[in-house]
Amino acid sequence: MKLLCLGGLIFALEMWGASGLLNFGDCKSLVHELLSPGTIQALRGLPWIVNISEKQAPGSVIHIFSFNCSCPPTVELDSVNPPSSFFNQPSFSGYYTQYLAKVTLSSAARLDAQQVNHYQLNLKLTCMGKKWNLPLSVEVFKAHDHPICLGRVFSTAGDKVQVLETVEPQSLIYVVLLRRGLTGFKMMLTSPRDAGSFSINELGQVLTPSQGLIGSAYKHFLLKILVTDGQGSSCQGTLTVEVLPNPSNKVSFRIQFQTFNISEDLEAGRMVGQVQANGSRVRYEITEPVPCPLYSISSVDGLIRTTAPLDLGRNPGAAVTEIQVMAYDPFQPSISAQLSVTINVLPTNTWAPRCTPALLVTQVPETIPVGSILMTLACSDPDSSSSTFHYQLRHHNETKSNHSFRLHGPVLEVNSALDYDSSAPSVQYRATILVTDSGQPPQTSEVPVLVTVTPVNEYAPICPSHTFRVREDAPHGTLIGTVLGSDRDYPPNSIEYHISDSSGNFYIDPRSGKLHLLASLDYEKEKTYMLVIFLTDRDQEQDSTHHRSGSCTITIEVQNVNDYAPECEPPFQEITISSAPSVNAEVTRLMCSDRDRPEQAPGAFSFTIVGGNSNGRFYMRDNILFHDVFSFQSNGLLDSHTYELLVRVADNGPTLPLFSTTAVVIVHVIPWMTTVPTASTKPPMVSSPTPLLVTRIEDYWAPEAWFVVVLTVTGVLLFTILGWLLCRWPGRMALSQQTHGQSSQTLLLDSTRRNENSTGDLRKKKNDETSSILSLQQFDGRAQDPVTGRDYLFSSSTGARRWL
Repeated sequence: MKLLCLGGLIFALEMWGASGLLNFGDCKSLVHELLSPGTIQALRGLPWIVNISEKQAPGSVIHIFSFNCSCPPTVELDSVNPPSSFFNQPSFSGYYTQYLAKVTLSSAARLDAQQVNHYQLNLKLTCMGKKWNLPLSVEVFKAHDHPICLGRVFSTAGDKVQVLETVEPQSLIYVVLLRRGLTGFKMMLTSPRDAGSFSINELGQVLTPSQGLIGSAYKHFLLKILVTDGQGSSCQGTLTVEVLPNPSNKVSFRIQFQTFNISEDLEAGRMVGQVQANGSRVRYEITEPVPCPLYSISSVDGLIRTTAPLDLGRNPGAAVTEIQVMAYDPFQPSISAQLSVTINVLPTNTWAPRCTPALLVTQVPETIPVGSILMTLACSDPDSSSSTFHYQLRHHNETKSNHSFRLHGPVLEVNSALDYDSSAPSVQYRATILVTDSGQPPQTSEVPVLVTVTPVNEYAPICPSHTFRVREDAPHGTLIGTVLGSDRDYPPNSIEYHISDSSGNFYIDPRSGKLHLLASLDYEKEKTYMLVIFLTDRDQEQDSTHHRSGSCTITIEVQNVNDYAPECEPPFQEITISSAPSVNAEVTRLMCSDRDRPEQAPGAFSFTIVGGNSNGRFYMRDNILFHDVFSFQSNGLLDSHTYELLVRVADNGPTLPLFSTTAVVIVHVIPWMTTVPTASTKPPMVSSPTPLLVTRIEDYWAPEAWFVVVLTVTGVLLFTILGWLLCRWPGRMALSQQTHGQSSQTLLLDSTRRNENSTGDLRKKKNDETSSILSLQQFDGRAQDPVTGRDYLFSSSTGARRWL
């Protein structure tokens, strides 16, 4: 590789065989130099040439080159001859000024050396505004032109290797060489069974059998090696393995006897000593006694260890033990040496004190009194019956100075109150009693203590009285509030809530104490609810049936909400008034009430006439209806005689929404005076005229309901009987029908005459009454109705009219 700098461009070009298909012997050393930065003739050593196999897979890298550029460069494939889509645009990556470019085969690449075996590529490189053309020649060769296997093992005669029979199992004895860059290959041994258990891995390494080659001296193993590359190409080689005998090996000890002194308290598995022999690959074994109950030896390093406790009190024979150790060659066991080993066990204070009980696990209630005895230890020493003992209490996880337990000699007592209900309760107390004897060296025994404190339900749950407020229009399920109960026992506030509500309007969550609304509220019916909340503790004592309970009273105040419209009594009024020429005359008073506010205050309602007030003759002042002067003059504004007034009555509540209702007031206006101006006559003024009320009575017949029913039933029965008679006596049917018809006609004629007489009498009586009334009236004026155009006489004093 050679680096050259030309006008800010540094090239370091390197030629790879196509994905490693060319070995080092086939590669050519290519050095590219840019002598003149301005012209293409300055490029020497070009074009670049690469050789690739027609079996090369799409996406494979066929050429790589590196360069330096002080600004971002561009590399592109300018042309391919013959034209082909088998090559991708060059890709490059890098950092700072160093870049690495690659030319790869596209996904459509299907190389065939028989059709096209040469492609000419032209790469264009741009750096700092200057361009260079980089020719690249791609030669395509057939797959079988280059063998995939290398080395003598694939020759006709094969290869040969010699190994010692003492070689370690799975040792590397040979490496198969393949062509550089080959991928996807497989290797296997196709040797016969008598060739041994040799193996080959994916790296081409031939390994010895896992059981070794001991006893295979002077044997020859013929190994057949098959290599395939996954593209149909393969090669087979032969490897002969010759096993040579091991040269002479001597095993010996420098000494014939060795002694070890150990203490009686040496634990099982501890090292006693080590023996060493001369030789290679030496292994060790105890030959006497067999089996050896107290000691064992490591076959590799010769370490002697104890296998059991050395208790001279129980086993006096363990004081002195003689064993025979043999060192040998594992591949030639006949080559060995012997060593006599003596092990002396020195007596010591071996046994720690034994105490009863050896473990204290107990449960005590949290109310146990201080000074209560938890246990009394009874200890003895197996080494000596005259030993004395020292007792020490070691506390665990207790930082307070006043510990929970105390020790008086062998007696364990309660030292402080075991409170289960504190903020961080200690459910379990752990401690250890150390018992030390007076022997040498002193031996210590540990007596673990585990005391579990059980809870006692000492306190009843309580809750403070509280007042909650809720709107009367609150929907079902509304959270009204939470009852905060408390219990000094642990776990804190483990309470169940119950409610005594006869109305069924409320519900309390048994666990959380949240109070919810179940039914609709009505402030006008019930303003306050007094609820008794019962509290029961749970899980605060081992006896699940033992509970304590408490209660408190909760007050729920219903907040009034404007949810009713005003109501007027009566909602409909019909009034007759005179059109007297008075101002601010009172017509009626509207008496209204609101169920939301039974105690009405002044200004609780607003009254507005919203309909029927033609010509604006009426107006409201609070709840009083007034009228102005009416006009019935034909040449002026003509008012109606009947007004159907719609009065909107709205409440003026402090909260939204506001509701309203409509009261109906029908006012009949009787003209008090009708004045028509004349040329010469001025009607006399009559003071305080009294209006004349004319009453007309009409008679009509309205039978009772039972009479109609009886008449209908009678008619049905009558016609049924007549039908039956006509069917029974056909001969008499005509006569009976004629007689019945004459009777019916007579009755009908009489009834008609009576009705006509009665109607005539009524009309006559009515006409007489009208004539008598009109004869009494004096008409002093004549006018024309502006609507119908008819003329009429009138009385200015009474207001009576008579149509002409």
